[in-house]
Amino acid sequence: MNLSNLQPAEGSVHKEGKRIGRGQGSGKGGTAARGHKGAKSRSGYSKKIGFEGGQMPLQRRVPKFGFTNINRKEYVGINLSKLQEMVDNGTIKDTVDMDILISNRIAKRTELVKILGGGELKAKLKISVHKFTASAKAAIEAAGGEAVTL
Repeated sequence: MNLSNLQPAEGSVHKEGKRIGRGQGSGKGGTAARGHKGAKSRSGYSKKIGFEGGQMPLQRRVPKFGFTNINRKEYVGINLSKLQEMVDNGTIKDTVDMDILISNRIAKRTELVKILGGGELKAKLKISVHKFTASAKAAIEAAGGEAVTL
């Protein structure tokens, strides 16, 4: 250490800048660095989300149409081919339920699951989920399995 690399200890110097609005002598008095007039100079000013300087905002310019059903239930679709792939890998044996699907990260705990009829199923499985398509149910029962609706 020498005079060319002396510096204060970490955290000992607090440089917080000038305090604004504390009189003319401070150099930041008068308008308190807000400029003259206009909305931004007033107390309580906050720009609205999507404000475009008085121009008609985008969310009001764009036409709105359609309908969103607030009671709609979204299902996570799982094809039979995915289940067969899991059987081939050895991740599932004879039963498929929500716990197994959650542990294999195919569905989340809060999601609803629907088995779809894509692909073919050769293994005999007892599957218990929220919904089945008619073709999936038929394929599961044709393979000697059981489809249980939760």
